[in-house]
Amino acid sequence: MATSGDVQTFLQDFKVKLGIWGVVFRDDRGKNAQALLNLEITPVYRERILKELEVVDYCEGPKKENLYGGADMWVFGKTVKGQAVYIKITLGFSGAQVICISFHVAEHPLVYPLKN
Repeated sequence: MATSGDVQTFLQDFKVKLGIWGVVFRDDRGKNAQALLNLEITPVYRERILKELEVVDYCEGPKKENLYGGADMWVFGKTVKGQAVYIKITLGFSGAQVICISFHVAEHPLVYPLKN
């Protein structure tokens, strides 16, 4: 498990890069696109949720990743319209967008080890 300092550092780097390069959402995975419909949220609102992630939203990570640039994956959870949403993100490639690999209603209860 990461420390709150580790998570804070990752989120700072993620948000800076998100602000500069933007984000790629892996909506080719059906459950990610379906989440927008089920939660009745816009892609702009989904991006705002990423920008508002906090240390207390941390669930797990860093986890090794090999498909999207090799940057570690981090898992967060956020309540959106009364539903727990599973969010898996990575910094992606250097000099390119951050990547949101997963953004869907949680299939299992989320654990928030840094939430008091």
